Amino acid sequence: MMDKHNLILFPEVKRTGFVHTVMRKGLDWAGARRVVQMVAAKKWTILMMTIGFLLGRATILETLSPFAIAFFAVVYFMRKDAYRLVGIAIIAGSSLALTPAPAWIALELVVFFLLVKGLEAYERAELSYAPLLVFVSTLLVRLFATVVGDALNWYELMIIGVEAGLGFVLTLVFVQAIPVLTLTKKTSSLKNEEIICLMILLASVMTGAVGWVVYGLSTEHIMSRYLLMLFALVGGAPLGASVGVITGLILSLADLQSIVQMSLLAFAGLLAGLLREGGKFAVAFGMLLGTSILSIYIGSSTDVMASTWESVAAAALFLLTPKSVFRTIARFVPGTVEYTKSQHEYAKRVRDVTAQRVTQFSEVFRQLSRSFAHLGVPVQEQQKKKDQEIEHFMNTVGERTCASCHRRGACWDGKFYKTYQVMTEMMHSIEDGRRPHAKSLPREWTAHCVKPQQVLTVMQQQYELYKHDLHYKKQIHDSRQLVAEQLSGVSQVMEDLAKEIKREGQELHLQEEQIHEALQGLGLSIQSVDIINLEEGNVEIEISHTFGRGFDECRKIIAPLLSDILGEHIAVKTERHPEQNSGPASVLFGSAKEYEVETGIAGAAKGGDLLSGDSFSTVELGNGKFAVAISDGMGNGERARMESSTALTILQQLLQSGMDEKLAIKSVNSVLLLRSSDEVFATVDVALIDMYTAKTTFMKIGSTPSFIKRGNEVIVITANNLPVGILQEIDVDLIRIQLLPGDTLIMMTDGIFDAPGHAVNKEMWMKRVIQEIEQSDPQEIADRLLEKVIRQHDGQIIDDMTVVVARVDKHQPEWATFRWPGVSKLERPRTVS
Repeated sequence: MMDKHNLILFPEVKRTGFVHTVMRKGLDWAGARRVVQMVAAKKWTILMMTIGFLLGRATILETLSPFAIAFFAVVYFMRKDAYRLVGIAIIAGSSLALTPAPAWIALELVVFFLLVKGLEAYERAELSYAPLLVFVSTLLVRLFATVVGDALNWYELMIIGVEAGLGFVLTLVFVQAIPVLTLTKKTSSLKNEEIICLMILLASVMTGAVGWVVYGLSTEHIMSRYLLMLFALVGGAPLGASVGVITGLILSLADLQSIVQMSLLAFAGLLAGLLREGGKFAVAFGMLLGTSILSIYIGSSTDVMASTWESVAAAALFLLTPKSVFRTIARFVPGTVEYTKSQHEYAKRVRDVTAQRVTQFSEVFRQLSRSFAHLGVPVQEQQKKKDQEIEHFMNTVGERTCASCHRRGACWDGKFYKTYQVMTEMMHSIEDGRRPHAKSLPREWTAHCVKPQQVLTVMQQQYELYKHDLHYKKQIHDSRQLVAEQLSGVSQVMEDLAKEIKREGQELHLQEEQIHEALQGLGLSIQSVDIINLEEGNVEIEISHTFGRGFDECRKIIAPLLSDILGEHIAVKTERHPEQNSGPASVLFGSAKEYEVETGIAGAAKGGDLLSGDSFSTVELGNGKFAVAISDGMGNGERARMESSTALTILQQLLQSGMDEKLAIKSVNSVLLLRSSDEVFATVDVALIDMYTAKTTFMKIGSTPSFIKRGNEVIVITANNLPVGILQEIDVDLIRIQLLPGDTLIMMTDGIFDAPGHAVNKEMWMKRVIQEIEQSDPQEIADRLLEKVIRQHDGQIIDDMTVVVARVDKHQPEWATFRWPGVSKLERPRTVS
């Protein structure tokens, strides 16, 4: 009652005690948080110290300790911030070993440290010297110990050489393993050698636990079986068996009575890996089964029970391990799902960064194009600039003619406006090209000026200079306009490339797995399936296989099956076989074209010469379009051939790069216009046929009409445009026509079209000639048409003649699509990342 009364009378005492308690707990929590943060910041240093302690304690063949100095050497070069603490931990572990030798271990570390400092003085201390330094340090210290102990004999010398050699090899192993263990390796995948080195490091660490027994259970046995299950779940039977063999081998070297552990762990790792598909419980069961079976054959009942309890302890520890540990390890092991996902994520990041950089470059080129294109000057500025030019023109003429004239004051001071008017009329007459003779000069000129002929002469000279100046200004303007158009075209191409890169960044793992399972179900040995693009009409799938040549499974089986899964015809685009027979072959499958184009060409040079001024091209552009082009250079012979071939070559390259058709034509026009001051031009006639829809785009620049033969009907395609290379600004009219299967496209130069002469309607005559040709083969049509024209001129070839014929037909796949039971249709992604 007294205490309660006191609390009621003095509530501030209770409140003060509560505050003190809360503050004390807050300080405890803050201190604990700081400790946790400090441990998290030094976690890798603590891990290195722990490993150093165990490796300092580890021995093999009862007397050899090659692990300590090898680990210290690698830590010194790779983690210089922690080598002092690691060295102390190694010496501490050595003092607690089964055969303690901390003095000799410390001496080895000191000798190594002195050798490294000596190399640093000459700037030669590199990681590549670490194995050799470890070998020399171990050899010197062990020889000194043997001499001091008066036990020098051939056996001791051999043991010293073995220990030094093991230190050399272990240094090389730890160089590969430590970056993997500390997750500081630069690449995201591990080689087989790196995985083996990591296993050796972990097994070496376990030897440091030899002799530790907890409730009658061997610590190193529990750790080895836990490690075995960890890698068996991640990598399957091969990795589990490998871990078992390596761990068992090193443990048997540390404890000769554990020689049976190698076979026991190898068999247990194999069983655990085979059951990995069942998850953690199945892996644990496989390990328990493997260790129990072999322990029955190789030990007594006591050993069997001890081995069983050790396996149970390891399994319990394994089952308590969080999934994040398995996912982290699996990300570095090739062949795992996590590794594949990490690779896809890495590739996606690379694609996103690349697309972003390409987009930035595209914007840079677009801004440059705008800066070059903004050449327009406002009307007021133009008028002001023109007035300044006229004023400069008048001043120059006045300085050269009126400065020395005796009437200068009377003309410019007394009659300024009249003088300016007379000189303006003189300037207009020079501009109009009608300079009058001395006898026909206007009266007001002769009445006002005493030497009008001299003024006109100077004006004409200045006007010629003015015209040259305007010409060069126009050249500069045209050049800048060309640069602006080219930069705009490059910007558009790069923007399309960025979109293509982003489109390839789709998550298509499910579709790839579905195709892979379908092909595996057919019994085909498929290594990988990579979907590049699933856009309808533009499918690209790359498949790697290992079956031999000769049976053509790709065209006969895989392509028809993909056609059924995707719902469109798929064909083999390219096929790359390995240089060595053991490697996989890579095959690229893509959307089969719905239409195919067959072409025929016939031509003749003027007068029967070998070189014609006409050029032609029939090429698949690679973007689902087929180009049929023909060009006629001005005149005949080599110069005309060069101009026409230049126009077609530049145009083809621009179209293949993805540039817009109109911009490509304008670029060709600008190039031909600027490359020579002579009057050089060429006609361009291009037909772009879409191989998937048969929609055809005609670009006719100064060319003759083209004709489409559809059954008995002949359709004329015409456009009124000047040839390229004449004017800076040209109008490009695009004509789009839907072709039908069986249509025949006929394109020709003026040597063919002008054959009937001026007295005949050329289009009607050509239509009649084409209708009379009964052949359907494009080459035969071209030959017959050329023959008809030459006969029209009694066998004379009066001009360069070229005719290109293209026939559009429906594409017929070589192998029919077949339906495979159990294979469902592929669902295309609806969104693009």
